[in-house]
Order: sequence, then C-alpha cells, then structure tokens
Amino acid sequence: MIPLRDNIPSRTVPVMNYLMIAACAVVFFLQLGDEQDGRADLVEGFGMVPKRISSPGEPVIIQEPKLARVRDQVGYVIVERDLGPAAISPWLTMLTCIFLHGGWMHFLGNMWFLYIFGDNVEDRFGHLGYAIFYLASGVAASVAHFATDPGSSVPTIGASGAIAGVMGAYLLLYPRATVLSLVPILYVLRIIVLPAPIFLGIWFVMQLLQGMSPGATGVAWWAHIGGFVVGAIVAALLSQAHALRPPVAERLPNTDHITSYRYRR
Repeated sequence: MIPLRDNIPSRTVPVMNYLMIAACAVVFFLQLGDEQDGRADLVEGFGMVPKRISSPGEPVIIQEPKLARVRDQVGYVIVERDLGPAAISPWLTMLTCIFLHGGWMHFLGNMWFLYIFGDNVEDRFGHLGYAIFYLASGVAASVAHFATDPGSSVPTIGASGAIAGVMGAYLLLYPRATVLSLVPILYVLRIIVLPAPIFLGIWFVMQLLQGMSPGATGVAWWAHIGGFVVGAIVAALLSQAHALRPPVAERLPNTDHITSYRYRR
C-alpha cells in the first residue's frame, strides 16, 4: 500500500520534518559518490553493526559476493573481509544509521512516508519536541534491532525505524483520520480511502509477521516494530499528560469517485 495523502491539515509549516528529509537527502547523495573498490565507507563507518557494540575490540568479518574467474568461467564467489572499526563510537551509530539508505527505492519510499505522516505529528509535538521524538524513535528502533540480533556483522541503515515511530504516534493521535491509498487488488491498482488505523494496522502486522518468520533476512523488521511501539507509547503518555498541542479539525475529502470503507466515529 502506498499512501497518497491524509485528511488532516497542518497548522504550521513542518519545518523539522522538512529538515529531516533534507538531511537524509544530503547524506544519500553523498553516498552515491561514496563507493570505492566495492566498499561504501559511509555505510560501513556510520551504519550500526550490532557486533561492534556487543563485542567491542573483536574483528567484524563480513561475507560478500565478488566477481571472479572460476575454472575459466566468470562468476561470483563469496569472500570474507574485515569490516574495520566504526568512524565514531559504535553506540553513536545507533543514531547516525537512521540518515543512511541502501538505494533509491529505500530512500524515496522512506521519505514519502515521512512526508505524509510526519507533518501532522510535528503539529502536535511542536517543532523542537518533534525533532527530539523523531531522533529518539530512531535510536529506539536501533536498540530493538540490536536486542534481537546482537551478533550480526551486517551494517544496519535506514530511517524506517524512526519513521515507524512517527507512524505509531500518528495512529494514537489521529485515530479517526483517513488515508488516500494506492492499493493493488488482484493485480489492479486502485485508489481507496482507508481509515488510518486500518492502513497503519496492516502495515504493522506485516512487519510483525515478517519479523517472526524463520530466516527473515535483509530487512531490520524488529527495528520497524520497536520504533512503532515506542512511538505509540510516547504519544499516548504525552497525550494523557496534556503535554501536546490540541488536534486540528479533519479535512473532509471528496470521495464521490473513490471506493472507500466507512469508518464510524
């Protein structure tokens, strides 16, 4: 599912949300020119490697494919090499890793979700509060991934965990919001208006199922899960303490030509 827009307007310009997107964009474009001899120095130096934290001082050996000639044929073989130390304290990479991305789809997908949901959360938290919340959600997501795979030698990167925290907060703060979504149904893309709890609930269940699947690799699913849960809890606590700005009125979308689910208040 791809969110296109929601029905919650913002009272102020989401300055911090734009700054987070801009920061990720700058780092991503630096990454594009970073690879040398098959090594991505920014990812390896500033990505979070759980083993660097759990086993400080020990060498971190990673396996990666390398193009080589084998028996007069050219193909890929798996080679091992030492990843080397982090560019900063391994503990700080729990924060720096959230500004790195693994490719165009990873970067664009994350920034689009942040653009859709982040402005409304910033509207309730305030600019400074939102910045602190976003960064803290990213660190919480890193901690969740570290706790579930402390011996991993693979660099973990991406803003997904921090954005998951934003989505968890959005779910708690705007339970009656609707999300205009692009949804594949039987190989046909349809535009559907979904209640935010359904959209975000489906997203969370997908992360949970993937995270619990045996042998699930390639994506830090528990970082998504941890970020979402922490974001929802923080938003709930602050809301009950009346520490957030009051919500704004919903914008009623024109859905005459769109298939939608009715959501009773």
